[in-house]
Amino acid sequence: MSNLEVWDGTISQKDFYVAARTLVERWKQVNPSLPQWTWIPSKSTLMGSSCKEEGYLSLENMFHIDRNEECLIVDSFSEREETDDVATLVHSTSNETHIYDFHIVYSFSYKVPVLYFHGYQSDGQPLSMDEIENDLPPSSSKILRESKWTYMTLGEHPYVRRPWYTLHPCATSDWMKLLLGGTSMKDLDISSYLLSWLSVVGQAIGLRIPLELQQRSVKHPSASCFIINN
Repeated sequence: MSNLEVWDGTISQKDFYVAARTLVERWKQVNPSLPQWTWIPSKSTLMGSSCKEEGYLSLENMFHIDRNEECLIVDSFSEREETDDVATLVHSTSNETHIYDFHIVYSFSYKVPVLYFHGYQSDGQPLSMDEIENDLPPSSSKILRESKWTYMTLGEHPYVRRPWYTLHPCATSDWMKLLLGGTSMKDLDISSYLLSWLSVVGQAIGLRIPLELQQRSVKHPSASCFIINN
């Protein structure tokens, strides 16, 4: 594609890796005490892959804060087992604590990133669709009820080979083109792609990101949240 051609909102696998590295580095720079996104390399090559740096981004063991409870500061599930400091734990008097893992995977079909997520209770029991829907912000829950299978789907994770929920990427290229506002490949800063993408997708499922990461982030109201601050 010529640098003068209008950008269509998609990225290559190589660009995805560049943007992933930027997200990992910027996330850590903002506050190294945050639970970290990490790059998970893959030894197996997926159909359509031509990049040596194949893999995906992972942010795991995130506690969900119930919308009816006070949002306390939490770190990760693994750290919960090592500390009795109540300031780092989710306090829930009525509901079982829900824990989520998030993966960002490159889609060779749509040529955009896709968010995969897996929710489970503290005993490892997977969450049902209804339980996940109850954890979502009210705005996302409304969309899910009205168009369940076009917004969120359950399918096989291409790397872990187990059923995970995913946000359907069919319209991602369209709204990313509008979000970044680039008119040509020459004007596009590909390294900021995932930062901008996560500012929208993260808030759609209640995953708050540090505002310092993306000054141009799109803000959406959210009642329920995953706390990732220190």
